[in-house]
Amino acid sequence: MSFYNQLVKQNDQNTEKYMKDQVLDRNSRYFGGVIDQKTGIPSPSHTGTGSVIGAWVSSYVNSDSIFYQNEELKKNIGFALDYMLAQQHDDGTISPGWTNYHSPPDTAFLVTGFAQVYQLLHSTRDSELTEKMEWFLRNTIPAMITGGCHTPNHRWVLASALANLYAIYHRDDLKERAEEWLAEGIDISEDGEWTERSNGIYNSVSNICLYHTAVQLEKPELLDYVRKNLNMMMYLVHPNGQVVTDYSGRQDLAHTYDLSPYHLIYRLMAVHDNNEQYMAMANLAFDHLSDIGPVNNHIMLGYLSFPSIQHTFVDSTDLPTEYEVFINENYPLIDNLEKMEEVGHHSKIEHSSMHTSFAAPIVRYRDKERSATIMGRNSSFFSLHNGDASLLGVQLYNSFSPGIVEFDKIERINGGYRLSKELEKGYTGPIPKKYLSDSDTSIWYLLPHQYRMKTHNQKHVVTVDITRENDEWYLHIRSDNREDVFYQVVFIFHPDTVLEGSGLEEIEGRDYFWKSNGLQVAQMKNKLMLEDGNYEHWQKQLGQPMLDPKTKSVKVNLISPIDKSFKLMTN
Repeated sequence: MSFYNQLVKQNDQNTEKYMKDQVLDRNSRYFGGVIDQKTGIPSPSHTGTGSVIGAWVSSYVNSDSIFYQNEELKKNIGFALDYMLAQQHDDGTISPGWTNYHSPPDTAFLVTGFAQVYQLLHSTRDSELTEKMEWFLRNTIPAMITGGCHTPNHRWVLASALANLYAIYHRDDLKERAEEWLAEGIDISEDGEWTERSNGIYNSVSNICLYHTAVQLEKPELLDYVRKNLNMMMYLVHPNGQVVTDYSGRQDLAHTYDLSPYHLIYRLMAVHDNNEQYMAMANLAFDHLSDIGPVNNHIMLGYLSFPSIQHTFVDSTDLPTEYEVFINENYPLIDNLEKMEEVGHHSKIEHSSMHTSFAAPIVRYRDKERSATIMGRNSSFFSLHNGDASLLGVQLYNSFSPGIVEFDKIERINGGYRLSKELEKGYTGPIPKKYLSDSDTSIWYLLPHQYRMKTHNQKHVVTVDITRENDEWYLHIRSDNREDVFYQVVFIFHPDTVLEGSGLEEIEGRDYFWKSNGLQVAQMKNKLMLEDGNYEHWQKQLGQPMLDPKTKSVKVNLISPIDKSFKLMTN
């Protein structure tokens, strides 16, 4: 069965399921909305009722669907559009309900998908549904022309919405606003990493939105940025088809995601470029497909809106399963961070993050069923997967900062890589009198602390060498000669991992000290073996833990100066 036929079947199943969840009580303020299974109430968002409308219209207009021109479904769609119009504010925006009220970017997510829905409805000459959808889209124009964003990817979401509206209404102000966002420059490293480092969620958002923008505004040069990320992602997939999320700058951090949101963009670009590797990634994404997607990246909607991908045959080729790649090795991260002071924002930005880990160095290794990641500027610096057995991450805490150590640099050494961090901490003197106001205020937060001079500044250097010999990995942690800095190495495992070792002692819940000897890690049919634990101080935690509470953590306590090696075996 072809991708297309399988999608039609799956979308029909979703269509039927959603029909059972629609609110049909006319006295309810949610009338016409579809209940969100996470919250119990409808949401007019691109992942909520907006996505359902994408699925329903895809079934209604498609002659291959069992719901083709189904009158009951038409009523459902009409009610859902009534709900969307009722939820639309006077300024043309929507509020998802859980955050981002009167939100231009959340509205823009909808617009990209709804523009496709509108074109499909328009082709059926169903004036009733088409007019409702057109009314919603027309109402969004003022917000799209004036509205702002929160996060880096929102700029491309807004650009895509503006481009799609421009394709419908041909208004120059829509195109001009899109050009304003594009004028900021595209935030991707040469090796293909987007600012938010979000392999599970926001990579695919930026990719599909720039695709739409490129098509609707006739800017094929934008596809070069999409290609960069698609090329990078071929090396960021575990053997089981899950994407690497160990260093994300967003909410997918260390959570499980498959390639579902990448299928459509890989399929579109495979046809556009006649690219066999993109076709292979589209195939891999489809093999692990768990979700057809939100309305802005809805796979069935995409197959109907870009019908060439239904019919154009593209050969596929073998994907790399044995590699060692250094991503962002040559990116001038430290230089750029030093330039921040010159910009003038003083590291403050409203309702967002500076994302200073953008383009931090990452090393990806894979040997068939074995997969490892070495990470800079991240709470975890190493992860290792051996089939089903997974070391989700390794963290290093100390009392000098205090807290977690995020390594600034990764450099090549003989047999592997060295991660390094120079920690610095001092004290501050009194504020010079000339900077004190005449109001003789003593309120701490009203004092001009920036004028205090540093005193007794201290530095402390720690490195980790990560090397490999066949099936064995070595983590060699060293510090400078400063004495009595408390350290804790934390190994993080899946909740269902079975841990065995004579030196293992339960602290509480899912936390353990690993005091001595070896540690066996078993998960499903695979194992990892680790050597050797230590217990040089008694502290249970140094700094605020940065862990998923469901995971298991195994802690090794050390005191500086440190010269400690761990061996991890995957055979």
